[in-house]
Amino acid sequence: MAGSWVALALLLFAALVSTANGDHKLSARYYDKTCPNVQRVVRTVMANKVAGDPTVAPAILRLFFHDCFANGCDASILLDSTPFFESEKDAVPNTSVRGYEVIDEIKSVLEHDCPATVSCSDIIALASRDAVGMLGGPSWRMPLGRKDSRTADKDGAENLPSPHDNFNALVSTFRERGLNARDMTALSGAHTVGMANCENYRDRVNSDVDIDASFAETRRKTCPANESYGGMAPFDEQTPMRFDNAYYKDLIARRGLLSSDQALYGAGGRQDALVEMYSTKGEMFAKDFAKAMVKMGNISPSKETHMEVRLNCRMVNW
Repeated sequence: MAGSWVALALLLFAALVSTANGDHKLSARYYDKTCPNVQRVVRTVMANKVAGDPTVAPAILRLFFHDCFANGCDASILLDSTPFFESEKDAVPNTSVRGYEVIDEIKSVLEHDCPATVSCSDIIALASRDAVGMLGGPSWRMPLGRKDSRTADKDGAENLPSPHDNFNALVSTFRERGLNARDMTALSGAHTVGMANCENYRDRVNSDVDIDASFAETRRKTCPANESYGGMAPFDEQTPMRFDNAYYKDLIARRGLLSSDQALYGAGGRQDALVEMYSTKGEMFAKDFAKAMVKMGNISPSKETHMEVRLNCRMVNW
């Protein structure tokens, strides 16, 4: 009897573990037969969480970005540290990332409904899509079928785009992940919601000359130069909790909060024309943002990464 249980456990482990996301194509219908209620479960938990705390929505959207930009969309950001690897949660860009408990709750429900079936990386992807919709933004069919990494990449997480990057540095970072300048500009529109910590915009509001004077003065009140303290500020003062195109209007008015935000506008040419178009045609921004989110969601981990469907998003299946 004991032997049969061991055999069953080994079969389950073999079924859960693979070596790549890329051995099959992602599909919006991936769970149609194995877990048909997956999207309803994700949406229900997200709706409950956002109703209690609206800031959960931009937090989950940020979580998806930070996961995909380290080593592909593999839920490695969710892993806690072990004796074998350091958690990406401890990387400097991720110290203010939150929303982990939301993913845990969704996973718990899905493990009850569809055991060992839905990956944590797909949960993040779906939750981020729903977060945008709950903020008034677009929706889209999210391709599914990702697997979860069996290790974290803290070094990769340290090399996310910086709030101090100039335009060329941003283009290079996004290009390395298969995203072009138009994708980058559309995805940056996620900063139409959410907040930034003082340390990320202190230099911008205290030293930058390419900034609206009244905007800089207002922000310096909560983030003075040469001080160890400072408060958070909204990326978009006009509609900080609504997913719209006000972010691009801010850039044109030289009221981008981060240096990396304002870097998207001011050099002239096609890049400025793109920002100007998004500022007046919100439907075009929404369309491009949805396309870019799907494209970003297709970033695969490196081929040597061992993958699985985790049973607990915070730890690998030992």
